[in-house]
Amino acid sequence: MKIAKNVSKLGTELVYDIFAKTKKLQSEGKKIIDLSLGQSAENPPRHVIEATIKALNDGNNGYTVPNGIIECREAVSRKIKSLYNVNISPKRIFIMPGGKPTMHYAISFFGESGVEIIYPDPGFPIYQSMINYTGAKAVSYNLNNNKGFKIDANKILTLINEKTRLLILNNPHNPTGSFTEKSEIDKLAKGLQNFPNVAILSDEIYGRLIFEKKEFPTFFNYPDLYDRLIVLDGWSKTYAMTGWRLGWGVWPEKLLDHLFKFCVNNHSCVNAAIQYGAISALDGPDDSINSMVKKFILRKNLMVDGLRKIKGIICNESEGGFFIFPNIKGTGMNGEEFAERCLNEAGVALIPGTAFGKFAVDNVRINFTTSEENISNALEKINNMLG
Repeated sequence: MKIAKNVSKLGTELVYDIFAKTKKLQSEGKKIIDLSLGQSAENPPRHVIEATIKALNDGNNGYTVPNGIIECREAVSRKIKSLYNVNISPKRIFIMPGGKPTMHYAISFFGESGVEIIYPDPGFPIYQSMINYTGAKAVSYNLNNNKGFKIDANKILTLINEKTRLLILNNPHNPTGSFTEKSEIDKLAKGLQNFPNVAILSDEIYGRLIFEKKEFPTFFNYPDLYDRLIVLDGWSKTYAMTGWRLGWGVWPEKLLDHLFKFCVNNHSCVNAAIQYGAISALDGPDDSINSMVKKFILRKNLMVDGLRKIKGIICNESEGGFFIFPNIKGTGMNGEEFAERCLNEAGVALIPGTAFGKFAVDNVRINFTTSEENISNALEKINNMLG
């Protein structure tokens, strides 16, 4: 059997390998504190669950249109209006089974041999994986630890050339927890006006989870870029609905027909009932989000303060999302060695920085959204492991 060459170019998410190892160890009776997955320990709002159950009981069990039911797309439009005071037509909104399809389709639209796509390193591993799969050249911009892993507009703009087709951005950032403020994003958006043939994929999935009361610099702020802007967002992180596989993307009008065909050929449609739950999430109160952010701030501070007391660990400050990205070089180990020992000796699952790119050899990603008890126990176990 001979498969296509491009298939071998696909990467993976190491988090799922570690998740499988964690589950195996737990099945063997070992106690593992899991700080690896990109999900919170919270539950979806009760009204979202009830709306989904009602939708099932009402008979919403069949296919829906590939771009999502109009009621759900209208709810997304209303939410964008309420958050950012911009009007986005529901026809530009596509409901997706998670965030990855928006990444996949966007990169597929622009990636081919002979072109370049710019992405963050460290960054979500599927960016580079899908770029390689299309045959395009993956060009990384190094999020320098010395600058808090923040976006540097000038650095990114210098990477753009006549071969560049797509720029991928992620703010707040996975895996580092960095947050780039509006002044720098303004500078980047202004610079991008000089490159009208470069499309932008702005991954804003953590945009509602910012820990300081700062303005989130959504790319919806820049209408001059709308004709080449794709914005990725969804319910997974904000409403603790990761396993529901539900996201949305806003697309340029000129791509809508192509995108509709991609959906038809790939996932057909999104689960009918959970789209009604999604509407309830967007139209309902934000109490659960506000409560979750308050909990995350307390847990983040507990984790950061605890790690900074452990010899050999330098811990960055997380400004948004689920993660911190400490440098553990002072322990005498690299990130892979540290993560391996944490899992097998300390019983704590976390992710080595190299899972997110070549510039993070000495880092590990830690999810701090678990309980305070788990955080305290994990810190004690790591400290004891290091002696």
